[in-house]
Amino acid sequence: MKTIAVLTSGGDAPGMNAAIRAVVRTGLDKGFRVMGVQRGYSGLINGEIFPMDRHSVADIIQRGGTILRTARCAEFKTEEGRKRGANILKTFGIDGLVVIGGDGSFRGAQLLSKLGIATVGLPGTIDNDLPYSDYTIGFDTAINTVLDAINKLRDTSTSHERVSIVEVMGRNCGDIALYAGLAGGAESIIVPEKGYNQDELCRTILEGKLRGKMHNLIILAEGIGGADDLAKKVEGITGIQTRATILGHIQRGGSPTCMDRVLASRMGYRAVELLQEGKSSKVVGIKDGKIFDMDIDDALAVERHFDEKLYEIANALSY
Repeated sequence: MKTIAVLTSGGDAPGMNAAIRAVVRTGLDKGFRVMGVQRGYSGLINGEIFPMDRHSVADIIQRGGTILRTARCAEFKTEEGRKRGANILKTFGIDGLVVIGGDGSFRGAQLLSKLGIATVGLPGTIDNDLPYSDYTIGFDTAINTVLDAINKLRDTSTSHERVSIVEVMGRNCGDIALYAGLAGGAESIIVPEKGYNQDELCRTILEGKLRGKMHNLIILAEGIGGADDLAKKVEGITGIQTRATILGHIQRGGSPTCMDRVLASRMGYRAVELLQEGKSSKVVGIKDGKIFDMDIDDALAVERHFDEKLYEIANALSY
């Protein structure tokens, strides 16, 4: 193996640049020629590939987003599209590819490996929804972004004695809501894994008011419903002024935390080691603080288990 490449795919996540930096500089250190693929699988199909050196990744470890850009690509989901992508890589003399993204990106890497391209996946997604790994690149930054917003909203909610409903990302995975809600002292955390009872929620808010609570903070994962609708229902039932805040894509941006920078660097280094060892169709993860790798097939088959204990703790500490 002489030439490797790196791409980012799917939704961006803070720490992707740190991972790109790690792949490029580790690859160069180990004697590889390193190429960058712009705009994910879409750019791969279109041949948007360029050589990278140490200067290419200078001063990016602290930046959010991805310098390689990212895009969705419906064409790559077709067999013809994947064959075209593999042929493009071979045309550029690329033997191995590091893919940074979520489960959809991993499936693309898995299929490319069947076409003769050595692939390694790094988990880059703020949702923390790849259960084979304890944490994904970008998750820690996202929950700290949410926490900062919660801290600011608490001030104004207390001043106006309001209920504040904060909608965070997490269509099928409630980890952002759970971790940020616990750290932010939320009175209620609503996640798709557990659901909620509207009457019980409103009763809890009214009981809190009787005890002298000045505000109520509810963290809502987007996968279970809209914050605006819930705010109208809560205000209609309780009579307490209720405001919704949808954080949206602010959670994807921002300078990555120390944890995300270190995690991305460790994972990127290991990805290049795997390619050097001649491995393919692998993913890198972290378990109990240690970096490990496993087959993409096995990783995608891991069943996700919601952290019931953490949810129990959050509920116990909420009042």
